[in-house]
Amino acid sequence: MTRRAWIFLSLFAVIPPDALAQQSPNSSPSQQALGHRLFVQSCAVCHLKPSPTAERYGPALWKETVDGREADARDLIRTGSERMPGFQYDLQPAQIDAIIQYLATVPDPQSGPTPAPQR
Repeated sequence: MTRRAWIFLSLFAVIPPDALAQQSPNSSPSQQALGHRLFVQSCAVCHLKPSPTAERYGPALWKETVDGREADARDLIRTGSERMPGFQYDLQPAQIDAIIQYLATVPDPQSGPTPAPQR
């Protein structure tokens, strides 16, 4: 991974989770913070763009991804898929739950600020 990508990803480690997520009534702030930290450590490399011009490897994840599908998301994180490794040996069930609780607070990335038109 390039130096620029590591710098970009390290920014997510220092950004407070409250700056990226909205409060969910079903989870505590400490669980969301743990979920944010675990997401950055285990998931961000594929599910966040390493730079504005690069493509991400996995799909973008936000609250609509897990809303009403928490059990499916839990199983996918635990066992993996064809393109995604499973984390059953790396993450405890409570840690996977924390990631899901964090994702349940993340707004749709498409609803963010639109880039200024280029001249």
